[in-house]
Amino acid sequence: MQTKTNTMRTLIVTLFAGAITLLAGCAATGDRAPGTAGAAIITSAQLPAAVNRVSWGVNQGTWQQAQALGYDAWLEQQLRPSPAFLPAAAQTQIDGLTIASKPLPQLVADLEQQRKDADKIADDEQKKTAQKAYQQAMNNLAREAATRSLLRDLYSPNQLQEQMAWFWMNHFNVHSGKSNLRALVGDYEETAIRPHALGKFRDLLGATVRHPAMIRYLDNEQNAANRINENYARELMELHTLGVDGGYSQRDVQELARILTGIGINLGDTAPKVKKELQSQYVRTGLFEFNPNRHDYGNKQFLGQPIKGRGLAEVDEALDRLCRSPATARFISRKLAVYFVADEPPPALVARMAAVFQSSDGDIAAVMRTMLTSTEFAESLGKKFKDPVHYVVAAVRLTYDDKVVLNTAPMLGWLNRMAQPLYGRQTPDGYALTQPGWASPGQMTTRFEIAKAIGSGNAGLFKAEGPQPQERAAFPQLASAFYYQSLQQTLAPNTRRALEQATSPQEWNTLLLSSPELMHR
Repeated sequence: MQTKTNTMRTLIVTLFAGAITLLAGCAATGDRAPGTAGAAIITSAQLPAAVNRVSWGVNQGTWQQAQALGYDAWLEQQLRPSPAFLPAAAQTQIDGLTIASKPLPQLVADLEQQRKDADKIADDEQKKTAQKAYQQAMNNLAREAATRSLLRDLYSPNQLQEQMAWFWMNHFNVHSGKSNLRALVGDYEETAIRPHALGKFRDLLGATVRHPAMIRYLDNEQNAANRINENYARELMELHTLGVDGGYSQRDVQELARILTGIGINLGDTAPKVKKELQSQYVRTGLFEFNPNRHDYGNKQFLGQPIKGRGLAEVDEALDRLCRSPATARFISRKLAVYFVADEPPPALVARMAAVFQSSDGDIAAVMRTMLTSTEFAESLGKKFKDPVHYVVAAVRLTYDDKVVLNTAPMLGWLNRMAQPLYGRQTPDGYALTQPGWASPGQMTTRFEIAKAIGSGNAGLFKAEGPQPQERAAFPQLASAFYYQSLQQTLAPNTRRALEQATSPQEWNTLLLSSPELMHR
């Protein structure tokens, strides 16, 4: 037993050294001379790597679909997706979630009543128990949202849409731990982000501005005339649109904060008493509320141009101005290229993407097409380091293909261990998109442990929780036709040698999942 353990350890060390070497080699990816745009330059040998980058991770089913269609046609389906139909076993899990059956206003109203009832209890122990139950109910809703997100990442045919939903959730980050955001974050992803993930950036931005999760997270419900809160205005320009070097001033932050006054949330049943002359200005949609009593109706000067004080219409004018700024086109295009191409993306590629962003009025799919059919993209394949979410989702997709997991809890636990829980980034900047944030020795060690859990078949993915837990046998089948026909050719000699020395299928699976090549996309 000790000899087998030592052999495994030696193989792991060999692969770890290979991973470090590959990481060092990838650091200069963005320093290559820029290529040119045009039709996709993806060879048949590169197809698995291209699919791996565009999707949440290549598996046999996705590879075969892309093979049958060809990269260009497959990519076009991903850019302009039809409604997605998940496998029945995955859809049934989603349909059984509370967040899928209760509209957000009702969900929040029920929770608010539960909170108020708990606060009224006189007995300290009973009160503590009731308050704990309220917190657990909110925790369950956040976990449901994460479960739904992972099931779609694993099994949706619209892989690019799901990956873009994660990208935009990270870009327009909210932290579920604040206030009651655990109850709001699932609807935020479902109604504000996913429908617009490949649409017009202006629509996406507008949806986030009007969602209670963003309003509460960045404190805009505290922003009122003569009591200005600049939090949201600052992040709206610095992180969501123009970028920190986008050419705006502190005065612009103050003016945008004035424009945003009156935008808030109403969790109750009744509307506020609005001044008679302003009643036509009042807006209530779901939990979103524009209260004209709280709005600064003075004229503003924003980004060098006037905005006449007239209520909620000012917000739309300001958002139009932000979305049509060349700085926004550059900032969004570069961030997309960082995520999909290289930590330091070629400036020429970013410039072409920004030009398309402006000429298409912020059409995200058009910008993505420019990037995903570029020589820079083709040259970068296999060299972008996976963040924890990518590593976990890609590993499960590759290992089990279309066999639907019964329990996402192990995946959520792995993401917690690697410090990238869904909806868990406290600061509004979102998680890091570059290698240094995720490539520490501690992170790599955790990945090897996750690879062992998945590769051995003992991860618990096919053991459902609950009063009547199901369990289904599902041993990993990584040594598949896809591996021998495609993946094997992409492995370095050291990785192949390590796999040849494996003494069991479980060990072979672990070594493949922890190989340097599978740490990259």
